[in-house]
Order: sequence, then structure tokens, then C-alpha cells
Amino acid sequence: MPASDGFLALSPRCSKPRAQGITHIFDKGLTLASIEGLYEVAGDYIDVAKLGWGSSYITCNLTEKIALYRSLETPVVCGGTLFEVSYTLNKLDGYKSWMSKIGLTHVEISDGTIDLPRERKLELIADFARDFTVLSEVGSKDAEVIFAPYEWVKWIKDELAAGSWKVITEGREGGTAGIFRPSGEMRSGLVEEIAHEVPINDLIFEAPLKAAQSWLIAHYGSDVNLGNIPPEEALGLEALRLGLRSDTLKAILGDG
Repeated sequence: MPASDGFLALSPRCSKPRAQGITHIFDKGLTLASIEGLYEVAGDYIDVAKLGWGSSYITCNLTEKIALYRSLETPVVCGGTLFEVSYTLNKLDGYKSWMSKIGLTHVEISDGTIDLPRERKLELIADFARDFTVLSEVGSKDAEVIFAPYEWVKWIKDELAAGSWKVITEGREGGTAGIFRPSGEMRSGLVEEIAHEVPINDLIFEAPLKAAQSWLIAHYGSDVNLGNIPPEEALGLEALRLGLRSDTLKAILGDG
């Protein structure tokens, strides 16, 4: 628990497990000791841990890592790339069995790199949702691929209807694709159109960089769901959510 006695009387945030205000971290290969250290200072603020790309398939201490995250009340999800590889190699049944065996309860279903027909993706979301909590992802990892806002909106709504718990808007781990331009600038018009048409709590915006996190919090409040957060930024993100950084002080706390 925080060391302060609450003298600022800030608006409280929901405690874990949260359905909104989710912080979804991007684990590129943290050690057990690193996870323990991270949770010592920011564990109250981390809701989902994604094991980047297909790295979970080759992680040496995977079983211990999943057990540690679970003991810390944090579900683990493999990066959508592992789903895409399994689909490409026609190994989805094996992927399901492997996830169940190692104790995973969440799955990411994406098509950011592969060509996955829309109807087939919806069928797979419905299929996986019978056994797992599905986080599906919309958007391409190719920065040159641009979809119209109405396409994003339709696809997101379709995936929620098919059984997704949350739909992730693609941003990559560097914030250079999907809802971002290659320069890292947010496609703010696209984001606003999505947020206007889809309940904000049903979305997780990938926002690895502070500028995007600040913009999303300023526009949609402290309880906007944010993903692909570098683990070392989890505490800083919570400070942004509460107005404890200059970037969001006025947006969250007003001008005094």
C-alpha cells in the first residue's frame, strides 16, 4: 500500500481486479527478481502482463514466471504474435492445450501481421472465448497500412460481439503503427472516432510512450485502459492517472 496517509484526498481508483483503468504491461523478458522488485513499488497498479511477441514459447523459466504473476493477482497473456504463428502453422489446437497446461487464462487474438479473414477471426474469438478470456487486437503492425475509422469501429464492435473481453487498438511496442503515425504522433481523429462509437471501457489503447498516455488520460480520464506499458513506467503511469505529474495535473485536478 502507498506510504502516504491520504492527505491529498485524491479521487480513489478502483482496486484490483479492475475492469477499467487497466494497466497492461509489456514484459520483454523480466527475471523473477525484476518482477518482484517491480511489484514492490508498483504492484497495486498493474493489471495484465503480456509476454512480448512469441517470447513465451522460448522463455526458460516460464512456469515459474506465470506462477509468480498469478500470486501477484496479475493474469498473463502471450503476445498476439504467438497466436499468429500458431494459426499460420495450423497449430491452434496445440496452442490451446499448451496454454491450459501452463495455467494461462487469457489469450490475445490478433492479425497485425498475417492475413486472417475477418469471419474466420470472429469464429476463432468465439471458439477461444469458451475457455479463455480473449483480448483481441485491431490494426496492422505495418505503419504503411491505413484503415478508415469506420472500419476500425466495425471490426471492434464485431469482435466484442464475438466474445472479446477487451479490444486492443494496435500501437506496437514503440508507438509507431496502428493508432500512431510512423513518427510516433497519435492519429487523434481516429482515436476520437473510435471512442465516440465504442464504450471506452471495452477498449485498451496501446500507448507505450508518455505523450500518448497523457493525451488519452486528459481526454478520457484516469480510468482509460492503457496497454504495452513498459514495466518501469507503471508507477509513472499511475502518477499520470492521478494528476501527480505536470503532464496531467490540470486535466485531472483542475487549475485550483
